[in-house]
Amino acid sequence: MYQYDKYDQAMVDARVAEFRDQVRRRLDGSLSEDQFKHLRLKNGLYLQLHAYMLRVAIPYGTLSSKQMHMLAHIARTYDKGYGHFTTRQNIQYNWINLEQTPDILADLATVEMHAIQTSGNCIRNISSDHFAGAAADEIADPRPWAELLRQWSTFHPEFQLLPRKFKIAVIASATDRAAMRLHDIGIELVNNADGVLGAKFFVGGGMGRTPMIAPCIREFVPAEELISYSEACLRVYNRYGRRDNKYKARIKILVHEIGADEYRRQVEEEFAHMKTLGLIPPVAELERISAFFTDPAFEQGLSDDIDRSDPDFAVWVDQNTHKHKTPGYVSVTISLKPEGGIPGDATAEQIDLMADLAERYAFDELRVTHTQNIVLAHVRKADLYAIWQQLDAAGLATANLDLISDMIACPGLDYCSLANARSIPVAQKISQRFADTGRQRDLGELKLKISGCINACGHHHAGHIGILGVDKKGVENFQLLLGGSAAEDVSIAKIVGPGFDEDGIVNAVETVTNVYLGAREQGERFVDTYRRIGMEPFKEALYG
Repeated sequence: MYQYDKYDQAMVDARVAEFRDQVRRRLDGSLSEDQFKHLRLKNGLYLQLHAYMLRVAIPYGTLSSKQMHMLAHIARTYDKGYGHFTTRQNIQYNWINLEQTPDILADLATVEMHAIQTSGNCIRNISSDHFAGAAADEIADPRPWAELLRQWSTFHPEFQLLPRKFKIAVIASATDRAAMRLHDIGIELVNNADGVLGAKFFVGGGMGRTPMIAPCIREFVPAEELISYSEACLRVYNRYGRRDNKYKARIKILVHEIGADEYRRQVEEEFAHMKTLGLIPPVAELERISAFFTDPAFEQGLSDDIDRSDPDFAVWVDQNTHKHKTPGYVSVTISLKPEGGIPGDATAEQIDLMADLAERYAFDELRVTHTQNIVLAHVRKADLYAIWQQLDAAGLATANLDLISDMIACPGLDYCSLANARSIPVAQKISQRFADTGRQRDLGELKLKISGCINACGHHHAGHIGILGVDKKGVENFQLLLGGSAAEDVSIAKIVGPGFDEDGIVNAVETVTNVYLGAREQGERFVDTYRRIGMEPFKEALYG
Protein backbone atom coordinates (compact mmCIF):
# COMPACT_ATOMS: atom_id res chain seq x y z
CA MET A 1 0.00 0.00 0.00
CA TYR A 2 1.08 3.60 -0.53
CA GLN A 3 3.41 5.15 2.05
CA TYR A 4 3.80 8.87 2.65
CA ASP A 5 6.91 10.63 1.51
CA LYS A 6 8.25 13.73 3.29
CA TYR A 7 5.94 16.00 1.30
CA ASP A 8 2.80 14.03 2.17
CA GLN A 9 3.68 14.03 5.85
CA ALA A 10 4.61 17.71 5.89
CA MET A 11 1.27 18.68 4.33
CA VAL A 12 -0.75 16.61 6.78
CA ASP A 13 1.23 17.88 9.79
CA ALA A 14 0.80 21.47 8.62
CA ARG A 15 -2.96 20.98 8.28
CA VAL A 16 -3.16 19.61 11.86
CA ALA A 17 -1.36 22.67 13.23
CA GLU A 18 -3.54 24.99 11.17
CA PHE A 19 -6.75 23.35 12.35
CA ARG A 20 -5.59 23.37 15.97
CA ASP A 21 -5.36 27.15 15.75
CA GLN A 22 -8.76 27.37 14.05
CA VAL A 23 -10.40 25.29 16.81
CA ARG A 24 -8.75 27.43 19.47
CA ARG A 25 -10.18 30.55 17.87
CA ARG A 26 -13.64 28.98 17.61
CA LEU A 27 -13.57 27.99 21.28
CA ASP A 28 -12.47 31.45 22.47
CA GLY A 29 -15.09 33.16 20.32
CA SER A 30 -12.73 34.72 17.79
CA LEU A 31 -14.51 32.75 15.06
CA SER A 32 -18.27 32.47 14.79
CA GLU A 33 -19.89 29.16 13.81
CA ASP A 34 -20.60 30.56 10.35
CA GLN A 35 -16.94 31.52 9.94
CA PHE A 36 -15.76 28.18 11.33
CA LYS A 37 -18.12 25.96 9.31
CA HIS A 38 -16.17 26.08 6.06
CA LEU A 39 -12.90 25.42 7.91
CA ARG A 40 -14.18 22.40 9.82
CA LEU A 41 -15.84 20.88 6.76
CA LYS A 42 -12.51 20.98 4.94
CA ASN A 43 -11.25 18.76 7.76
CA GLY A 44 -14.13 16.30 7.77
CA LEU A 45 -15.89 17.70 10.83
CA TYR A 46 -19.70 17.91 10.76
CA LEU A 47 -22.10 19.23 13.37
CA GLN A 48 -24.79 16.56 13.74
CA LEU A 49 -27.91 16.33 15.91
CA HIS A 50 -26.17 15.52 19.19
CA ALA A 51 -22.45 16.12 18.70
CA TYR A 52 -19.74 16.69 16.16
CA MET A 53 -19.05 13.86 13.70
CA LEU A 54 -15.57 13.32 12.26
CA ARG A 55 -15.15 11.50 8.93
CA VAL A 56 -11.69 10.00 8.42
CA ALA A 57 -10.38 9.33 4.92
CA ILE A 58 -9.38 5.81 3.91
CA PRO A 59 -8.20 6.24 0.31
CA TYR A 60 -9.65 3.53 -1.96
CA GLY A 61 -10.52 1.64 1.23
CA THR A 62 -7.01 0.31 1.88
CA LEU A 63 -5.30 0.45 5.28
CA SER A 64 -2.71 -1.37 7.37
CA SER A 65 -3.11 -3.07 10.74
CA LYS A 66 -1.28 -0.15 12.36
CA GLN A 67 -3.78 2.28 10.88
CA MET A 68 -6.69 0.03 11.87
CA HIS A 69 -5.40 -0.09 15.44
CA MET A 70 -5.33 3.72 15.42
CA LEU A 71 -9.00 3.76 14.39
CA ALA A 72 -9.73 1.55 17.40
CA HIS A 73 -7.72 3.89 19.64
CA ILE A 74 -9.74 6.89 18.47
CA ALA A 75 -13.02 5.05 19.04
CA ARG A 76 -11.93 4.10 22.54
CA THR A 77 -10.30 7.40 23.53
CA TYR A 78 -12.39 10.08 21.88
CA ASP A 79 -15.75 8.47 21.06
CA LYS A 80 -18.13 6.01 22.72
CA GLY A 81 -16.12 2.95 21.88
CA TYR A 82 -17.11 2.31 18.27
CA GLY A 83 -16.77 3.60 14.72
CA HIS A 84 -19.08 3.56 11.72
CA PHE A 85 -17.69 2.40 8.35
CA THR A 86 -19.34 4.21 5.46
CA THR A 87 -20.34 3.74 1.83
CA ARG A 88 -17.40 5.94 0.80
CA GLN A 89 -14.93 3.43 2.29
CA ASN A 90 -14.30 5.85 5.17
CA ILE A 91 -14.97 5.69 8.90
CA GLN A 92 -17.07 8.15 10.94
CA TYR A 93 -17.06 8.91 14.66
CA ASN A 94 -20.38 10.25 15.87
CA TRP A 95 -19.63 11.61 19.37
CA ILE A 96 -16.66 13.95 19.02
CA ASN A 97 -15.84 16.88 21.32
CA LEU A 98 -14.70 19.90 19.35
CA GLU A 99 -11.76 20.66 21.63
CA GLN A 100 -10.34 17.16 21.05
CA THR A 101 -10.45 17.17 17.26
CA PRO A 102 -6.92 18.56 16.79
CA ASP A 103 -5.57 15.76 18.99
CA ILE A 104 -7.47 13.18 16.92
CA LEU A 105 -6.03 14.58 13.70
CA ALA A 106 -2.55 14.61 15.25
CA ASP A 107 -2.94 10.95 16.24
CA LEU A 108 -4.10 10.09 12.71
CA ALA A 109 -1.10 11.89 11.21
CA THR A 110 1.27 9.55 13.07
CA VAL A 111 -0.05 6.65 10.96
CA GLU A 112 -0.34 8.51 7.63
CA MET A 113 -4.06 9.26 7.90
CA HIS A 114 -6.19 12.41 7.89
CA ALA A 115 -9.70 13.77 7.37
CA ILE A 116 -8.88 16.24 4.60
CA GLN A 117 -11.51 16.65 1.86
CA THR A 118 -13.90 14.12 3.36
CA SER A 119 -16.54 16.87 3.25
CA GLY A 120 -17.15 20.21 1.56
CA ASN A 121 -17.50 21.09 -2.13
CA CYS A 122 -14.33 19.41 -3.27
CA ILE A 123 -13.13 16.06 -4.64
CA ARG A 124 -13.87 13.54 -1.90
CA ASN A 125 -12.19 10.24 -0.99
CA ILE A 126 -11.33 8.30 -4.17
CA SER A 127 -13.06 4.92 -4.01
CA SER A 128 -12.27 1.62 -5.71
CA ASP A 129 -12.95 -2.11 -5.82
CA HIS A 130 -12.40 -3.61 -2.36
CA PHE A 131 -10.87 -6.71 -4.01
CA ALA A 132 -8.38 -4.61 -6.01
CA GLY A 133 -5.06 -6.38 -6.44
CA ALA A 134 -6.59 -9.72 -5.43
CA ALA A 135 -9.56 -10.34 -7.72
CA ALA A 136 -9.18 -13.01 -10.37
CA ASP A 137 -11.24 -11.00 -12.86
CA GLU A 138 -9.38 -7.68 -12.91
CA ILE A 139 -7.07 -6.63 -15.76
CA ALA A 140 -4.86 -4.50 -13.47
CA ASP A 141 -4.73 -3.26 -9.91
CA PRO A 142 -6.71 0.03 -10.06
CA ARG A 143 -5.23 1.42 -6.84
CA PRO A 144 -2.09 3.04 -8.34
CA TRP A 145 -4.40 5.14 -10.53
CA ALA A 146 -6.67 5.83 -7.55
CA GLU A 147 -3.64 6.99 -5.60
CA LEU A 148 -2.51 9.17 -8.49
CA LEU A 149 -5.99 10.70 -8.54
CA ARG A 150 -5.80 11.24 -4.78
CA GLN A 151 -2.51 13.09 -5.03
CA TRP A 152 -3.73 15.16 -7.98
CA SER A 153 -7.00 16.12 -6.28
CA THR A 154 -5.75 16.84 -2.75
CA PHE A 155 -5.34 20.60 -2.33
CA HIS A 156 -5.84 21.13 -6.08
CA PRO A 157 -6.23 24.93 -6.12
CA GLU A 158 -8.75 24.97 -8.97
CA PHE A 159 -11.11 22.44 -7.37
CA GLN A 160 -11.28 23.48 -3.71
CA LEU A 161 -14.62 25.26 -4.13
CA LEU A 162 -16.57 23.33 -6.72
CA PRO A 163 -20.29 23.94 -7.27
CA ARG A 164 -20.93 20.83 -5.14
CA LYS A 165 -19.18 17.79 -3.69
CA PHE A 166 -17.50 15.47 -6.21
CA LYS A 167 -16.96 11.70 -6.08
CA ILE A 168 -14.72 9.50 -8.24
CA ALA A 169 -14.48 5.70 -8.41
CA VAL A 170 -11.90 3.57 -10.25
CA ILE A 171 -12.33 -0.12 -11.09
CA ALA A 172 -10.49 -2.58 -13.33
CA SER A 173 -13.01 -5.36 -13.81
CA ALA A 174 -16.16 -5.84 -15.87
CA THR A 175 -17.79 -6.73 -12.54
CA ASP A 176 -18.55 -3.45 -10.80
CA ARG A 177 -18.10 -3.75 -7.04
CA ALA A 178 -17.82 0.01 -6.43
CA ALA A 179 -21.09 1.46 -7.84
CA MET A 180 -18.89 3.11 -10.44
CA ARG A 181 -21.64 4.46 -12.72
CA LEU A 182 -23.37 6.16 -9.81
CA HIS A 183 -20.40 8.47 -9.25
CA ASP A 184 -19.70 11.95 -10.62
CA ILE A 185 -16.86 10.34 -12.54
CA GLY A 186 -16.62 6.58 -12.93
CA ILE A 187 -13.42 5.18 -14.42
CA GLU A 188 -13.08 1.61 -15.67
CA LEU A 189 -9.60 0.48 -16.65
CA VAL A 190 -9.82 -1.42 -19.95
CA ASN A 191 -7.60 -2.82 -22.69
CA ASN A 192 -8.19 -1.62 -26.23
CA ALA A 193 -8.15 -3.89 -29.29
CA ASP A 194 -4.34 -3.77 -29.32
CA GLY A 195 -4.08 -4.80 -25.67
CA VAL A 196 -3.04 -1.31 -24.53
CA LEU A 197 -4.24 -0.30 -21.08
CA GLY A 198 -6.46 2.75 -20.80
CA ALA A 199 -9.66 3.97 -19.20
CA LYS A 200 -13.33 4.17 -20.07
CA PHE A 201 -14.90 7.34 -18.62
CA PHE A 202 -18.45 7.64 -17.31
CA VAL A 203 -19.50 11.11 -16.13
CA GLY A 204 -22.65 12.44 -14.50
CA GLY A 205 -23.90 9.68 -12.22
CA GLY A 206 -25.22 10.05 -8.71
CA MET A 207 -28.07 9.41 -6.32
CA GLY A 208 -29.79 11.94 -4.04
CA ARG A 209 -33.06 13.59 -5.02
CA THR A 210 -32.35 13.17 -8.76
CA PRO A 211 -30.68 9.77 -9.25
CA MET A 212 -28.90 9.35 -12.58
CA ILE A 213 -26.72 6.74 -14.24
CA ALA A 214 -23.52 8.18 -15.71
CA PRO A 215 -23.35 7.99 -19.52
CA CYS A 216 -20.12 6.92 -21.22
CA ILE A 217 -18.25 10.06 -22.24
CA ARG A 218 -15.21 8.38 -23.78
CA GLU A 219 -14.62 4.72 -24.62
CA PHE A 220 -10.85 4.88 -24.28
CA VAL A 221 -8.38 7.30 -22.74
CA PRO A 222 -4.72 6.17 -22.78
CA ALA A 223 -3.62 5.35 -19.23
CA GLU A 224 -0.95 8.06 -19.22
CA GLU A 225 -3.63 10.67 -19.99
CA LEU A 226 -6.11 9.57 -17.31
CA ILE A 227 -5.36 12.48 -14.97
CA SER A 228 -5.47 15.08 -17.73
CA TYR A 229 -8.82 13.80 -18.99
CA SER A 230 -10.17 13.83 -15.44
CA GLU A 231 -9.04 17.43 -15.12
CA ALA A 232 -10.77 18.35 -18.37
CA CYS A 233 -14.00 16.82 -17.05
CA LEU A 234 -13.70 18.83 -13.82
CA ARG A 235 -12.83 22.07 -15.60
CA VAL A 236 -15.98 22.00 -17.71
CA TYR A 237 -18.06 21.28 -14.62
CA ASN A 238 -16.35 23.97 -12.55
CA ARG A 239 -16.95 26.48 -15.33
CA TYR A 240 -20.64 25.78 -15.98
CA GLY A 241 -21.99 23.90 -12.94
CA ARG A 242 -24.84 25.63 -11.11
CA ARG A 243 -23.85 27.66 -8.05
CA ASP A 244 -27.20 29.40 -7.57
CA ASN A 245 -29.13 26.28 -6.52
CA LYS A 246 -27.49 23.52 -4.46
CA TYR A 247 -30.15 21.05 -5.56
CA LYS A 248 -29.05 21.48 -9.16
CA ALA A 249 -25.34 21.88 -8.57
CA ARG A 250 -24.04 18.33 -9.12
CA ILE A 251 -22.35 17.45 -12.40
CA LYS A 252 -25.16 15.00 -13.21
CA ILE A 253 -27.49 18.00 -13.64
CA LEU A 254 -25.06 19.75 -15.97
CA VAL A 255 -24.61 16.64 -18.12
CA HIS A 256 -28.37 16.07 -18.18
CA GLU A 257 -29.25 19.67 -19.06
CA ILE A 258 -26.73 20.26 -21.85
CA GLY A 259 -26.72 16.62 -22.96
CA ALA A 260 -23.94 14.05 -22.93
CA ASP A 261 -22.89 14.90 -26.49
CA GLU A 262 -22.41 18.61 -25.76
CA TYR A 263 -20.65 17.87 -22.48
CA ARG A 264 -18.37 15.44 -24.33
CA ARG A 265 -17.60 18.07 -27.00
CA GLN A 266 -16.59 20.62 -24.39
CA VAL A 267 -14.45 18.11 -22.49
CA GLU A 268 -12.65 17.09 -25.67
CA GLU A 269 -12.02 20.73 -26.47
CA GLU A 270 -10.64 21.35 -22.97
CA PHE A 271 -8.60 18.15 -23.13
CA ALA A 272 -6.99 19.21 -26.41
CA HIS A 273 -6.10 22.57 -24.86
CA MET A 274 -4.61 20.90 -21.78
CA LYS A 275 -2.33 18.77 -23.93
CA THR A 276 -0.66 21.97 -25.10
CA LEU A 277 0.10 22.91 -21.47
CA GLY A 278 2.21 19.84 -20.66
CA LEU A 279 0.13 18.85 -17.63
CA ILE A 280 0.31 15.09 -18.11
CA PRO A 281 1.94 13.54 -15.01
CA PRO A 282 5.36 12.04 -15.73
CA VAL A 283 5.44 8.27 -16.21
CA ALA A 284 8.04 8.09 -13.46
CA GLU A 285 5.48 9.25 -10.91
CA LEU A 286 3.04 6.45 -11.74
CA GLU A 287 5.95 4.00 -11.62
CA ARG A 288 6.93 5.33 -8.18
CA ILE A 289 3.37 4.92 -6.91
CA SER A 290 2.90 1.49 -8.52
CA ALA A 291 5.93 0.19 -6.65
CA PHE A 292 3.89 0.38 -3.44
CA PHE A 293 1.21 -1.93 -4.88
CA THR A 294 3.22 -4.97 -5.90
CA ASP A 295 1.90 -8.38 -4.89
CA PRO A 296 2.84 -9.66 -1.45
CA ALA A 297 5.00 -12.77 -1.18
CA PHE A 298 2.33 -15.34 -2.01
CA GLU A 299 3.30 -18.94 -1.31
CA GLN A 300 3.27 -21.17 -4.36
CA GLY A 301 1.87 -24.68 -4.63
CA LEU A 302 -0.70 -24.30 -1.86
CA SER A 303 -3.61 -26.68 -1.72
CA ASP A 304 -7.09 -25.43 -2.61
CA ASP A 305 -8.72 -27.95 -0.28
CA ILE A 306 -10.75 -26.67 2.69
CA ASP A 307 -11.98 -28.91 5.51
CA ARG A 308 -15.73 -28.24 5.59
CA SER A 309 -16.62 -30.72 8.33
CA ASP A 310 -17.87 -27.91 10.58
CA PRO A 311 -21.21 -26.96 8.93
CA ASP A 312 -21.30 -23.39 10.27
CA PHE A 313 -17.79 -22.78 8.99
CA ALA A 314 -18.69 -24.29 5.63
CA VAL A 315 -21.63 -21.89 5.22
CA TRP A 316 -19.39 -18.94 6.08
CA VAL A 317 -16.75 -20.03 3.56
CA ASP A 318 -19.36 -20.41 0.83
CA GLN A 319 -20.94 -17.04 1.56
CA ASN A 320 -18.13 -14.75 2.71
CA THR A 321 -15.07 -15.67 0.65
CA HIS A 322 -14.22 -14.54 -2.88
CA LYS A 323 -12.06 -16.11 -5.56
CA HIS A 324 -8.44 -14.94 -5.50
CA LYS A 325 -6.08 -14.65 -8.45
CA THR A 326 -3.52 -16.91 -6.70
CA PRO A 327 -4.19 -20.63 -6.05
CA GLY A 328 -4.50 -21.50 -2.38
CA TYR A 329 -5.77 -18.01 -1.42
CA VAL A 330 -9.14 -16.30 -1.07
CA SER A 331 -10.40 -12.87 -0.09
CA VAL A 332 -12.45 -12.86 3.11
CA THR A 333 -15.30 -10.45 3.80
CA ILE A 334 -15.92 -9.73 7.47
CA SER A 335 -19.58 -8.85 7.86
CA LEU A 336 -20.44 -5.82 10.01
CA LYS A 337 -24.14 -6.78 9.79
CA PRO A 338 -24.89 -9.14 12.71
CA GLU A 339 -28.48 -9.99 13.54
CA GLY A 340 -30.05 -6.92 15.12
CA GLY A 341 -26.88 -4.87 14.70
CA ILE A 342 -26.27 -1.45 13.19
CA PRO A 343 -24.89 -1.85 9.64
CA GLY A 344 -21.30 -0.65 9.42
CA ASP A 345 -20.68 -0.29 13.14
CA ALA A 346 -17.72 -1.98 14.85
CA THR A 347 -16.51 -1.68 18.43
CA ALA A 348 -12.95 -0.70 19.30
CA GLU A 349 -12.32 -4.29 20.37
CA GLN A 350 -13.61 -5.65 17.06
CA ILE A 351 -11.53 -3.15 15.12
CA ASP A 352 -8.44 -4.22 17.05
CA LEU A 353 -9.20 -7.88 16.36
CA MET A 354 -9.57 -7.27 12.63
CA ALA A 355 -6.24 -5.44 12.67
CA ASP A 356 -4.60 -8.37 14.47
CA LEU A 357 -6.03 -10.86 11.96
CA ALA A 358 -4.74 -8.77 9.06
CA GLU A 359 -1.27 -8.60 10.55
CA ARG A 360 -1.12 -12.34 11.21
CA TYR A 361 -2.97 -13.81 8.25
CA ALA A 362 -3.42 -11.22 5.47
CA PHE A 363 -0.07 -9.53 4.76
CA ASP A 364 -0.91 -6.66 7.12
CA GLU A 365 -3.65 -5.22 4.90
CA LEU A 366 -7.37 -4.53 5.22
CA ARG A 367 -10.02 -3.04 2.95
CA VAL A 368 -13.21 -1.14 3.72
CA THR A 369 -16.02 -1.92 1.29
CA HIS A 370 -18.62 0.52 -0.04
CA THR A 371 -21.19 -1.91 1.41
CA GLN A 372 -19.91 -1.20 4.93
CA ASN A 373 -17.94 -4.38 5.55
CA ILE A 374 -14.23 -5.19 5.99
CA VAL A 375 -12.13 -7.36 3.68
CA LEU A 376 -8.95 -9.34 4.27
CA ALA A 377 -7.84 -9.43 0.65
CA HIS A 378 -5.11 -12.11 0.72
CA VAL A 379 -5.80 -15.10 2.98
CA ARG A 380 -4.45 -18.63 2.72
CA LYS A 381 -7.24 -21.18 2.57
CA ALA A 382 -5.36 -23.15 5.21
CA ASP A 383 -5.87 -20.25 7.67
CA LEU A 384 -9.60 -19.82 7.13
CA TYR A 385 -10.79 -21.97 10.01
CA ALA A 386 -8.55 -20.20 12.55
CA ILE A 387 -9.75 -16.83 11.28
CA TRP A 388 -13.41 -17.90 11.39
CA GLN A 389 -13.11 -19.13 14.97
CA GLN A 390 -11.74 -15.79 16.16
CA LEU A 391 -14.33 -13.82 14.20
CA ASP A 392 -17.11 -16.01 15.52
CA ALA A 393 -16.04 -15.42 19.12
CA ALA A 394 -16.14 -11.64 18.48
CA GLY A 395 -19.55 -11.58 16.76
CA LEU A 396 -18.01 -10.95 13.34
CA ALA A 397 -18.71 -14.24 11.55
CA THR A 398 -22.19 -13.57 10.19
CA ALA A 399 -22.43 -15.53 6.93
CA ASN A 400 -24.57 -13.08 4.98
CA LEU A 401 -22.50 -11.43 2.24
CA ASP A 402 -24.83 -10.20 -0.54
CA LEU A 403 -27.89 -11.55 1.26
CA ILE A 404 -30.88 -9.55 2.49
CA SER A 405 -29.39 -8.84 5.93
CA ASP A 406 -26.14 -7.56 4.39
CA MET A 407 -27.85 -4.23 3.93
CA ILE A 408 -26.53 -0.71 3.52
CA ALA A 409 -28.05 1.84 5.92
CA CYS A 410 -27.21 5.45 6.68
CA PRO A 411 -27.18 6.68 10.32
CA GLY A 412 -30.55 8.37 9.72
CA LEU A 413 -32.40 10.49 12.24
CA ASP A 414 -30.63 8.89 15.19
CA TYR A 415 -27.61 11.04 14.30
CA CYS A 416 -27.99 13.10 11.14
CA SER A 417 -29.41 16.63 11.18
CA LEU A 418 -30.51 16.24 7.53
CA ALA A 419 -32.52 13.07 8.02
CA ASN A 420 -36.32 12.85 8.02
CA ALA A 421 -36.62 9.35 9.49
CA ARG A 422 -34.63 6.73 11.33
CA SER A 423 -32.81 4.06 9.31
CA ILE A 424 -31.20 2.02 12.06
CA PRO A 425 -34.35 0.58 13.72
CA VAL A 426 -35.73 -0.47 10.34
CA ALA A 427 -32.45 -2.20 9.46
CA GLN A 428 -32.41 -3.97 12.82
CA LYS A 429 -35.97 -5.21 12.50
CA ILE A 430 -35.45 -6.50 8.96
CA SER A 431 -32.29 -8.29 10.03
CA GLN A 432 -34.18 -9.95 12.87
CA ARG A 433 -37.15 -10.87 10.65
CA PHE A 434 -34.80 -12.59 8.19
CA ALA A 435 -32.32 -13.90 10.75
CA ASP A 436 -32.49 -17.52 9.62
CA THR A 437 -29.44 -18.11 7.42
CA GLY A 438 -31.15 -20.88 5.46
CA ARG A 439 -34.01 -18.57 4.59
CA GLN A 440 -31.60 -15.84 3.47
CA ARG A 441 -29.63 -18.24 1.31
CA ASP A 442 -32.85 -19.47 -0.27
CA LEU A 443 -33.66 -15.88 -1.25
CA GLY A 444 -30.17 -15.61 -2.74
CA GLU A 445 -28.44 -12.40 -3.76
CA LEU A 446 -30.66 -9.54 -2.62
CA LYS A 447 -29.27 -6.04 -2.12
CA LEU A 448 -31.37 -4.07 0.39
CA LYS A 449 -30.50 -0.41 1.02
CA ILE A 450 -32.01 2.12 3.42
CA SER A 451 -31.80 5.93 3.51
CA GLY A 452 -33.24 8.25 6.14
CA CYS A 453 -33.73 11.10 3.65
CA ILE A 454 -33.68 11.97 -0.02
CA ASN A 455 -29.92 12.64 0.07
CA ALA A 456 -29.59 8.85 -0.35
CA CYS A 457 -26.51 8.19 1.78
CA GLY A 458 -27.93 4.67 2.15
CA HIS A 459 -28.06 4.25 -1.66
CA HIS A 460 -31.75 3.28 -1.63
CA HIS A 461 -32.09 4.07 -5.35
CA ALA A 462 -29.54 1.33 -6.10
CA GLY A 463 -31.14 -1.41 -4.02
CA HIS A 464 -32.83 -4.46 -5.44
CA ILE A 465 -35.11 -3.40 -2.59
CA GLY A 466 -34.74 0.19 -1.44
CA ILE A 467 -36.28 1.97 1.52
CA LEU A 468 -36.53 5.76 1.81
CA GLY A 469 -37.59 7.39 5.06
CA VAL A 470 -39.61 10.59 4.69
CA ASP A 471 -41.46 12.97 7.01
CA LYS A 472 -45.20 12.81 6.39
CA LYS A 473 -46.90 15.53 8.44
CA GLY A 474 -44.52 15.00 11.34
CA VAL A 475 -44.68 11.19 11.22
CA GLU A 476 -41.97 8.87 9.90
CA ASN A 477 -43.07 7.20 6.68
CA PHE A 478 -41.10 4.67 4.66
CA GLN A 479 -41.34 4.37 0.89
CA LEU A 480 -40.54 1.05 -0.78
CA LEU A 481 -38.56 0.96 -4.03
CA LEU A 482 -37.81 -2.02 -6.27
CA GLY A 483 -35.48 -2.84 -9.13
CA GLY A 484 -32.29 -0.89 -8.49
CA SER A 485 -28.71 -2.06 -8.89
CA ALA A 486 -25.29 -0.50 -8.31
CA ALA A 487 -23.43 -3.24 -10.18
CA GLU A 488 -22.54 -3.58 -13.85
CA ASP A 489 -26.28 -4.10 -14.56
CA VAL A 490 -26.87 -0.65 -13.04
CA SER A 491 -30.46 0.59 -12.72
CA ILE A 492 -32.49 3.04 -10.67
CA ALA A 493 -35.19 1.63 -8.38
CA LYS A 494 -38.80 2.82 -8.68
CA ILE A 495 -41.22 3.66 -5.87
CA VAL A 496 -43.94 1.02 -5.55
CA GLY A 497 -46.70 3.17 -4.04
CA PRO A 498 -47.82 4.75 -0.75
CA GLY A 499 -45.41 4.40 2.16
CA PHE A 500 -45.60 2.43 5.39
CA ASP A 501 -44.92 2.92 9.08
CA GLU A 502 -41.89 1.28 10.69
CA ASP A 503 -43.45 -2.13 11.26
CA GLY A 504 -45.36 -1.92 7.99
CA ILE A 505 -42.20 -1.50 5.92
CA VAL A 506 -40.72 -4.63 7.48
CA ASN A 507 -43.88 -6.55 6.56
CA ALA A 508 -43.75 -5.03 3.07
CA VAL A 509 -40.21 -6.32 2.54
CA GLU A 510 -41.35 -9.79 3.54
CA THR A 511 -44.34 -9.56 1.19
CA VAL A 512 -42.24 -8.69 -1.87
CA THR A 513 -39.74 -11.45 -1.10
CA ASN A 514 -42.64 -13.91 -0.98
CA VAL A 515 -43.86 -12.69 -4.38
CA TYR A 516 -40.35 -13.23 -5.71
CA LEU A 517 -40.14 -16.77 -4.32
CA GLY A 518 -43.43 -17.62 -5.95
CA ALA A 519 -42.52 -16.18 -9.34
CA ARG A 520 -38.79 -16.76 -9.81
CA GLU A 521 -37.38 -19.02 -12.48
CA GLN A 522 -34.29 -21.17 -12.20
CA GLY A 523 -31.19 -19.10 -11.40
CA GLU A 524 -32.98 -15.76 -11.06
CA ARG A 525 -32.05 -13.23 -8.43
CA PHE A 526 -34.71 -10.97 -6.96
CA VAL A 527 -33.82 -8.16 -9.36
CA ASP A 528 -33.95 -10.53 -12.34
CA THR A 529 -37.45 -11.67 -11.44
CA TYR A 530 -38.56 -8.08 -10.91
CA ARG A 531 -37.26 -7.07 -14.33
CA ARG A 532 -39.05 -9.99 -15.95
CA ILE A 533 -42.49 -9.73 -14.30
CA GLY A 534 -42.56 -5.98 -13.63
CA MET A 535 -43.96 -3.95 -10.75
CA GLU A 536 -47.63 -4.99 -10.84
CA PRO A 537 -47.46 -8.39 -9.06
CA PHE A 538 -45.57 -6.77 -6.18
CA LYS A 539 -47.95 -3.82 -6.02
CA GLU A 540 -50.97 -6.12 -6.05
CA ALA A 541 -49.59 -8.15 -3.15
CA LEU A 542 -48.84 -5.00 -1.15
CA TYR A 543 -51.97 -2.96 -1.75
CA GLY A 544 -54.56 -5.37 -3.17
